[in-house]
Amino acid sequence: MSNLDRQATPSVCGGRGFVVAEPVRELLSPRRVQLGESTEVRRLLPNLGRRMVGAWAFVDHYGPDDIADEPGMQVPPHPHMGLQTVSWLHEGEVLHRDSTGSLQTIRPRELGLMTSGRALSHSEESPRPHARFLHGAQLWVALPAAHRQVEPHFQHHADLPRVTAPGLTATVILGSLDGALSPGATYTPLVGADLAMARGTATKLPLDPDFEYAVLSMSGEAHVDGVPVMPGSMLYLGCGRTELPLRAESDAGLMLLGGEPFEEEIVMWWNFIGRSHEEIEEARRDWMEGTRFGEVKGYDGARLPAPELPPGPLKPRGRVR
Repeated sequence: MSNLDRQATPSVCGGRGFVVAEPVRELLSPRRVQLGESTEVRRLLPNLGRRMVGAWAFVDHYGPDDIADEPGMQVPPHPHMGLQTVSWLHEGEVLHRDSTGSLQTIRPRELGLMTSGRALSHSEESPRPHARFLHGAQLWVALPAAHRQVEPHFQHHADLPRVTAPGLTATVILGSLDGALSPGATYTPLVGADLAMARGTATKLPLDPDFEYAVLSMSGEAHVDGVPVMPGSMLYLGCGRTELPLRAESDAGLMLLGGEPFEEEIVMWWNFIGRSHEEIEEARRDWMEGTRFGEVKGYDGARLPAPELPPGPLKPRGRVR
């Protein structure tokens, strides 16, 4: 999924000096963003008070939307660099195409992982015909400097490892959790897991005290470390935790996100992650005029033009409030 904002503003992110080094309970409210004709997303990262969680730099939650008589998701070809995209569904299907030639339908609780590396373009759309409901999350992972020029590639994994406990099934999307390791490629220490909880379940998840964490609520009513987290909101938890208490007041779906605090300071603008104004400016120019990002074949429609860059240089300088 793309950032389709035509008034895209830069986000200056990263740097360990802005990480909360102790356990906290910081509830993040979403910003509502229209994505195409019929999909509205709730944007949790970047947030006014919180830019990243580990290497996780962008989180959108959408649905459940009734798209029976709607086109559903329609995201034209657009570029990415310096990041990975994670497509994660609870309901519906998304058809992915990209400039490496990948063509894949992603279904609920299957991992669609695209590593843009130096440059890649892709599109996402609801197939025709498509399921009635669409519900999921789109996330980005920032690539560290040592790997941000990696060869672009796409991975699809329909069978992911799971950790189970009474009333809980945790599907490991990326990284590792309680000894279960995802097959998805990662470039920094991190974890992403989908948590399905039955009503009345009370349990504790093991955590790494060196990671910072957040929990996104997808559905139902759950308490995370005693804090009620409603669907479409996210609780930032800081670092220093060895376990996380969870309690489900109804059947509930959550996403656990975490990782080592991202050391590098980065500039994120539109669909690019770079390190300087000049790099972002060059990427925009290459998308509008050049062939660096390749061609997405088979999409029925025009590609997405880039918005105008805001005036003034973009400089990495840590978290911005």
